[in-house]
Amino acid sequence: MATDDTLRPRRSVLYMPGANERALEKAKTIPADALILDLEDAVAPDAKPEARDRVCAAASSGEYGLREVTIRVNGLDTQWGADDLRAAAAAGPAAVVVPKINSVDDIAAVEKHLESGGAPDSTKIWAMLETPTAILSAQQITTASERVTVFVMGTNDIAKELHAEHVPGRQPLLHALSQCLLAARFAGKIILDGVYNDIQNAEGFEAECLQGRQMGFDGKTLIHPSQVDPCNRIYAPSEDDVANAREIISAFEEAEAAGKGVVTVNGRMIENLHVENARRTLAIHEAIGRLQAG
Repeated sequence: MATDDTLRPRRSVLYMPGANERALEKAKTIPADALILDLEDAVAPDAKPEARDRVCAAASSGEYGLREVTIRVNGLDTQWGADDLRAAAAAGPAAVVVPKINSVDDIAAVEKHLESGGAPDSTKIWAMLETPTAILSAQQITTASERVTVFVMGTNDIAKELHAEHVPGRQPLLHALSQCLLAARFAGKIILDGVYNDIQNAEGFEAECLQGRQMGFDGKTLIHPSQVDPCNRIYAPSEDDVANAREIISAFEEAEAAGKGVVTVNGRMIENLHVENARRTLAIHEAIGRLQAG
């Protein structure tokens, strides 16, 4: 069943480097649906403690409007991971994004650190799936905790672990992507596609966004502000999608009121599943409208 959380727009989820104060300020004006203030890959080891303080202050500032603000911590197996989680717990972001989650035990460890740090119930866990172990354990991970609401594909790490090449169409990664997508849908939770590395290749980026949407992903993680607008456009219902959804719902309701057992729209037979999809399309369209208005 769709919930307010699953219908929240997460078309574009932009990583912002936690050590860069100007980037954190710029993020307040970028029309991304969500932000990941990054303490992991984007921060050098000697800058991590200072970046942690800066990111936690930003996440608790209330200065990012209706954007969903999350913090990506360092991994549980690093010297910074536990401190990052406790600091993030006190800051109370929308979520902590945790890299290289491989098991139910990893989720339990993250929860323990958040609870000991006093994290509010509103701070969720976004688990990154980016290793063969995670992919093979995806179903168990997606159902491990109610605090886990979103899964993030770490496609660069998956490709590295598989010794796979980055190629158009991502054929080497499709099995891993599909398996994690199935697990997320089994659990009724959100899943985000991984990043696209070639910032200059706008055509390739849009093709990968379209592929991700067609596969069923809820949105895409991004590494550059220039990727936000095309991602928002591709992952949003189009005007034709919205018009078709309204037509399906109207025709179905009219037929139901008249006691008719068969409904067709534009020559296609309509069933309950089509109506459910149409209602979800309208709900997402309306949620995007509220986000943009805010």
